[in-house]
Amino acid sequence: MASALETKAKEAYFDDHFELALDLYSQAIEINPKKAELYADRAQANIKLNNLPEAVADANKAIELDPSMSKAYLRKATACMKLEEYQTAKAALETGAALAPEESRFSKLIKECEERIAEENGELPKEMLEEVPTNVVPVKDVSSVKDVPDPMTVAAPTKSTYRHEFYQKPEEVVVTIFAKGIPRECVKVDYGEQIVSCIVLSVAVNAPGKDAYHFQPRLFGKIIPDKCRYDVLSTKIEIRLAKAEPIHWTSLEFSMEVAVPQRINVPSVAANQRPSYPSSKPKRVDWDKIEAQVKKEEKDEKLDGDAALNKFFRDIYQDADEDARRAMQKSFVESNGTVLSTNWKEVGVKKVEGSPPDGMELKKWEY
Repeated sequence: MASALETKAKEAYFDDHFELALDLYSQAIEINPKKAELYADRAQANIKLNNLPEAVADANKAIELDPSMSKAYLRKATACMKLEEYQTAKAALETGAALAPEESRFSKLIKECEERIAEENGELPKEMLEEVPTNVVPVKDVSSVKDVPDPMTVAAPTKSTYRHEFYQKPEEVVVTIFAKGIPRECVKVDYGEQIVSCIVLSVAVNAPGKDAYHFQPRLFGKIIPDKCRYDVLSTKIEIRLAKAEPIHWTSLEFSMEVAVPQRINVPSVAANQRPSYPSSKPKRVDWDKIEAQVKKEEKDEKLDGDAALNKFFRDIYQDADEDARRAMQKSFVESNGTVLSTNWKEVGVKKVEGSPPDGMELKKWEY
């Protein structure tokens, strides 16, 4: 049961149904609360939903259950960076990097944390200190030099008002700019502006009382402007870029150092079949096939006695709405397993008393 829920949760996540994925992972955790993988994956769903404290808690639980799971440290660091807890994020990244030295994301994020920490402390990054020009004249030459302008005071760089990140699916790239309370009329997005034979995404934010923000990256690959769209939410601007070709973008911005990947040919399928898209992951899993196999096994499984009864109750729970599920959980727990109700209006306002079968006595277990 837990494995089937986990499979469905992953499928929901890859389809961008993060709320559904979160609910399915929570159900799987109730059945198998000792599996670290479930907590790490639920942490990622919480990150997508911006439930950052919950994501940190899930990542910590995954680390507690399996201290060698590198991705749990990555999840924790990602959530902490969004919370601007850069010291905590850096510590998690350093531990994760030691566990997975081949994973390049750790070193990149560690560098970003160090830059953020330096900015918070009012320090210039090392690279900028090396590049800052000075108009210092040797003491012995001061008397002979005229009209030398006063040395310029170099101010520490201000912290950017907004920041961005991206993730991708086979058919689109999603760019998120974290900006709180921005009116939609203050945001302008141009897709695919042609500048010297390269595709440029142009984003401008001009909100009253806030610094103007312009984001104009040269994109890694081609897009279809007519199919692109964006949403202005309370905490972020989400831009969805439709890929012109089903290739994996190794970064959001084009770089001469990065080789352009080969186009992935998608085989044609019959009209009544669902297309199988290429995945950006190293190893693609056919979730449709797995789900069909699980459903077939459940259908062919012949149960009797308590097993059949348990399956019956699981099916009811799976197809029920949120109120019915809450009612089932509350009535079952409070009645010590003797009452199972789907009527939330009835059980939600009072404690459900135990009701043992005729001829039997209700006893409470001491833990």
